[in-house]
Amino acid sequence: MNTTSKQSRRDFIALSGSALAGSFFLHPVAQALSIFDKPGQKMKLAMVGTGVRGLAMWGRDVIRAYKDQVEFVGLSDKNEGRMKYGKTFMGVDCPLFLSADQMIKETKPDVLIVTTMDSTHHEFIVKGLLAGMNVISEKPMTTDEVKVKAILDAERKSGKKLIVTFNYRYSPHRQKLYELLRAGEIGTITSVDFHWYLDTSHGADYFRRWHGRKEFGGTLLVHKSTHHFDLLNWWLDSDPEEVFAYGSLEFYGKNGPFRSKTCRGCPHASKCDFHWDITRNEHLTKLYVENEQYDGYYRDGCVFREEIDIYDKMAVQIKYKNNVQVSYSLTTYSPYEGYRIAFNGTKGRLEAWIKESQPWDE
Repeated sequence: MNTTSKQSRRDFIALSGSALAGSFFLHPVAQALSIFDKPGQKMKLAMVGTGVRGLAMWGRDVIRAYKDQVEFVGLSDKNEGRMKYGKTFMGVDCPLFLSADQMIKETKPDVLIVTTMDSTHHEFIVKGLLAGMNVISEKPMTTDEVKVKAILDAERKSGKKLIVTFNYRYSPHRQKLYELLRAGEIGTITSVDFHWYLDTSHGADYFRRWHGRKEFGGTLLVHKSTHHFDLLNWWLDSDPEEVFAYGSLEFYGKNGPFRSKTCRGCPHASKCDFHWDITRNEHLTKLYVENEQYDGYYRDGCVFREEIDIYDKMAVQIKYKNNVQVSYSLTTYSPYEGYRIAFNGTKGRLEAWIKESQPWDE
């Protein structure tokens, strides 16, 4: 995997390490509330990006959990129809803005929530920080080292805080692994074998969406694996020093036997194992299908579209500052979903095999 950037991988790691190493056990909204300095007032939230993740996890769910502590003062999205539906779905009564700049200026939120396409996160993070507000950004923080630098520079200059929403640390079994490692059960950790498998339901869905283009999501090594690398940083209590990766596209995209623009109206539907009828999901139909005319985005894109250029198999070698060596892989067309991980130490080995879908008897 090559890079056209003038900055080296080592420069990138040096720039981004401080942003990746933080460990938060609080919900990001709770973390923001913990530094909220207006006693007796509700914290004002504004959100840019009203896709399925933003409306549910950072919209309706936040309102339900923190209704007495927060209020939404604005929503912004380039898709007018999606934004209007989102307001109803969230159950809020706040103004809508096609311009995030206008929303920030007029509503003056305490916290800006960024849930846009990955490649645009930096634009809104920087604007929010420099406008004097704390920012919560959906993972990944951004997609390349130039954007990382812009974000970190804005955070330092503004004195405000950026919180990136990694949630994989919170599950009980991952916290148990952390506890066992910290307790020294296997001695000093020397190496890790970490392999993640996405099945042909979840894995394929990335190739239906905008994530299938490098320019939008930075490949799944950024969009998806950022979860896994965050876990490694946390488990190992260190930062990566050297990284080398391979990636290839050999199952989805141009490799398919046939293709169409979308699953709807596809002439190959009867023989395609990946055909998906989005209209059977009322929420996704109202959010995406009924608003395609505003921006031309199709949520049910063909997984074999020629334009797909991200990798569907990936392998990474990582050397950490504490000399731990990691072998990692991600495969997106497995018959089951889950991961295997093994920590090798000076006193033993800690293994876990987590099945997340398609369980079977061994």
